[in-house]
Amino acid sequence: MTVRFAESAPLRNTFGLPARAATLIETDDAADLPALFANELAGASPLVLGGGSNLLFVDDAPLALRLDTQNIRILDTRDDIAIVRADAGVEWHRLVMWSLEQGLAGLENLALIPGTVGAAPIQNIGAYGVEAAERIHAVEAFEPTTGAFHRFDAAQCAFAYRDSLFKRAPDRYLIVAVEFALPTARSVGTAGLKIDYAGIRDAMGLAADARDGYTALDVADAVIRLRRSKLPDPAVVGNAGSFFKNPIVPASLAEASKAAHPTLPVFPGGGDDLRKLSAAWLIDACGWKGHRGGASGDAGVSDKHALVLVNHGRATGAELLALAREIAASVHAHFGVAIEPEPRIVGASW
Repeated sequence: MTVRFAESAPLRNTFGLPARAATLIETDDAADLPALFANELAGASPLVLGGGSNLLFVDDAPLALRLDTQNIRILDTRDDIAIVRADAGVEWHRLVMWSLEQGLAGLENLALIPGTVGAAPIQNIGAYGVEAAERIHAVEAFEPTTGAFHRFDAAQCAFAYRDSLFKRAPDRYLIVAVEFALPTARSVGTAGLKIDYAGIRDAMGLAADARDGYTALDVADAVIRLRRSKLPDPAVVGNAGSFFKNPIVPASLAEASKAAHPTLPVFPGGGDDLRKLSAAWLIDACGWKGHRGGASGDAGVSDKHALVLVNHGRATGAELLALAREIAASVHAHFGVAIEPEPRIVGASW
């Protein structure tokens, strides 16, 4: 396959919603993009698809594009740092495990996150104390309006919490590949591995003061076990993982909230006057965990994790969006804190 066209094509999404595109275009070569946008896609803004793990379809898409590129390779190694280039279509977890097989570290805390490499910089994906931005060396992207390919270094990507240049300008660039700067596991040793976040140490069976005897692969295995124990499998129950971002609030609001609710988790927020709150705790405190409703009765909140909205089988995108809005409204009413969705909403606005 180089370029393939399909009409009324079903669109894969981890919510399990029956979404379709009037026209779906797929290519396995980024070199096809200039010709596509000069001809079939001229003047269009197609929905760019990855693994469908960060999308909530409220309506069908008129036009969709999937870049199904699959290469991973080491571009260079120097001073115990390898520059790894992965195509946008590569499954994220595949990249994580491939890097570990090459004796590289740095992505182990991000194991089992659904989606593709191309989506990772947009959202600046993160988990268990690590963000993708910490390891991204550069992003290669195509600009449809000019027909040009660009290479952005990490600083130019303007990464922030679940945010980036590419998320703020969603139709301007199409990511085609990402380069990662990954240290060799040998150079990192155990001291450079992050295991003191959200139960990783316990999942590894380590004492509180243990500082050796484990590897980056051990960390990845622990993260995989934790994610599987806390998050429902999309193959069984439709979901998009964490639906809401942890809110960043003024330190004064965080301190007042903590004083009123001593068990509320509060984290650094990226600035002296900012704090990050746990959206899961806020939602759980409002009584939403395990909720099930909507016209179908199948739009709900996971009983494993309050951040995860689920489709028990017959829920529509509209039902799930309505539920998300109800949850956000209740959190704001109870705590004065606004929470926002992580997934892109197709066919409606937040």
